[in-house]
Amino acid sequence: MSERTRRAAGLFLATFCLVLAGCATTRTAPSESDPWERMNRGTYAFNDAIDRAVLKPVARVYRRYVPQFMRTGVTNFLTNLAYTTTLANNILQLKLKDAASDAGRLVLNTTLGLGGLLDPATDAGLPRNNEDFGQTLGRWGVPPGPYLVLPLFGPSTLRDGPSLYVDIQTDVRRHIADNRIGFAFTGISIVDRRARLLPAEAALEGAYDPYALIRNAYLDRREYLVRDGEVPEENLEDEAWFETAEAGATDVAPAEANPPPAE
Repeated sequence: MSERTRRAAGLFLATFCLVLAGCATTRTAPSESDPWERMNRGTYAFNDAIDRAVLKPVARVYRRYVPQFMRTGVTNFLTNLAYTTTLANNILQLKLKDAASDAGRLVLNTTLGLGGLLDPATDAGLPRNNEDFGQTLGRWGVPPGPYLVLPLFGPSTLRDGPSLYVDIQTDVRRHIADNRIGFAFTGISIVDRRARLLPAEAALEGAYDPYALIRNAYLDRREYLVRDGEVPEENLEDEAWFETAEAGATDVAPAEANPPPAE
């Protein structure tokens, strides 16, 4: 449930963490939640242009030529490195049971999981949670504020945008001393996440207004996370799609594991 963020090259990394967060609903433009729509649409177009020119082509090549088992290992490893953010926010939200479970998950995957390449914690019954500082603020009553599309970062809100800085500080990758290694992790993280989002893009194809779909699904998803799933039933369809997109559709059929890049 959520992952995102890295170093002083983090602008680039964040491009990815949220830029294509997903979508699948149709609500009329809510002026209260999106008062800056004109500006946001301009930023969305900028982010989309960068994605089409750089991120998407690279992700397609990565998905085509890197075997599934290797991509899964990369995803597990990067997720494990960033898991300290979830652990820290569980503690800040006083979710002590989840914090204990996540601490066990982090230790188990780091040791028996060979630094996180494998995921024995899931087999041991320790589910992967997703918490961030925006959810922490929401849990303690801070409203999301207006919808906001950040350059390179993508969908956010006035509450969640600044919270990214706190999430970056609690991410292990942020504190890697060797800049070359840090930048390498940043680049790999961007490509890995973008590649995992490719199968979920079908929901956007032919959409009348992709911007509105992404906005509405993002806002529904954030509400779902802050409330730990206690949301009106009409939001669950959008939530189900968004969760699939966030997960990266990693459980693809063998025939789909390495689809050819589009012409």
